[in-house]
Amino acid sequence: QVPKDPAQRQLRELTALSRQLQRIHPNVLAKILKQGTVYQNEEIVVINKPYGLPVHGGPGIKNCIADVLPILAKMLENMRAEPLHLCHRLDKETTGVMVLARSKETAEKIRLLFKTRQVEKIYWAIVLGDPEPAEGIVEIPIVEKEVRSHQSHYKVSPFHPGTPGTPSCLPPAHPLTALQMTLAPNYRLRPEDGKEVKIRKNRSAESAVTRYRRLAGASACSLLELQPITGVKHQIRVHLAYGLGCPILGDHKYSHWSKLAPQKLPELTLRRLKLQQSKARHLPLYLHAHRLCLPLGQPIDLVCKPPPFFQKTLRKLELDIAKD
Repeated sequence: QVPKDPAQRQLRELTALSRQLQRIHPNVLAKILKQGTVYQNEEIVVINKPYGLPVHGGPGIKNCIADVLPILAKMLENMRAEPLHLCHRLDKETTGVMVLARSKETAEKIRLLFKTRQVEKIYWAIVLGDPEPAEGIVEIPIVEKEVRSHQSHYKVSPFHPGTPGTPSCLPPAHPLTALQMTLAPNYRLRPEDGKEVKIRKNRSAESAVTRYRRLAGASACSLLELQPITGVKHQIRVHLAYGLGCPILGDHKYSHWSKLAPQKLPELTLRRLKLQQSKARHLPLYLHAHRLCLPLGQPIDLVCKPPPFFQKTLRKLELDIAKD
């Protein structure tokens, strides 16, 4: 049954594409990645990572980028090519610039550049709301915590009482709990007078810094340009949702503070997307690795256009970046 609603149809097509990437032969997947090559030289190959494709394998994952790197290397070079090497990672739902190295030495060199924050990374995200101020820096530490899930398809926590490695600070695990990143601020406001008070630092928390800038705003949404200075897991998603109060469109994991539930969209956004709130849970994550500047000898500037589904939604929401 084909949905009449164009937004629903787009969501279904994207979900189908993601599933299809798991079912196809590894050779076909390597061919798709080859077609998405945006740059290559004697040291690196840069691909435009598709939506819904994991970088690493795991339970229930048949196809991932890491597994097809030897096939991709042969397709790009010749039958005797060395396998390509991963230099960094992107989340399964994130699209855009991904760098692969032709040798272990180059991969290690690039990993060190990422680790020492010498790589400039620019992301684009469609978010709900309007950040205040329109440009700034979010600098709040991030820590992992457990949250309750009302839906069984979320990742269940491995932590249960009596299990080796279970942190003693965690309460007994609920059958449907999930691990999620959250903020661990160093300051809080005192209720009596609203004064800033320093609080004891959470030992598990990691420092996290994200620079942001609004590029466009319309339909109760904004298009943001983001530069993560640090590289903490889910940093952009957590800083936008909990630090700025502007969760990424389609980010059902970080749209509520203490539970996992589908994202609630403003009426205007639903109208522009021609979407019912009950179908909002199918929305994909609108986060795209747009640009990466790699200082390998001469700085290499790598840019990937957002995928068609992202561009289509920008048009529907009237987020006009033609002037940018």
